[in-house]
Amino acid sequence: MNITIEGITDLTILHYFTTLNAGDFTATVRLFAEDGVMYPPLESAVVGKENILTYLNREAQDIKAEPQQGITENLADHHIQIQVTGKAHTSWCSVNVLWLFIFNPQREIIEAKIKLLASPQDLLSLRPPHKEYTLIPS
Repeated sequence: MNITIEGITDLTILHYFTTLNAGDFTATVRLFAEDGVMYPPLESAVVGKENILTYLNREAQDIKAEPQQGITENLADHHIQIQVTGKAHTSWCSVNVLWLFIFNPQREIIEAKIKLLASPQDLLSLRPPHKEYTLIPS
């Protein structure tokens, strides 16, 4: 399945979503720098390729990403930031998502932040049955 994202031609981003949706998490993790960090929603940071692979194998089995549009921005030190908005679908819900990627000059993902775009109350109602979450007032 070929992914197209309005405003994005970056092959690494397209490959990220294609491999993620295919459940080929080994290929997804190859896109990260060795000490890359994934910030999943409602969870602590996951650091390093091995840990990211373990996390994806455990938590992303039935997730399908539907990226819709994005923008690319050049940062200092030849880093690139790409923001993508879309939806994520699971067996129990669909939710709007913002993916924020930062690439190093070697075009490896050094940070991938996944933010759910929903109210805290909506997030609680969307949680999978086997997870417990606590709202912390901001």
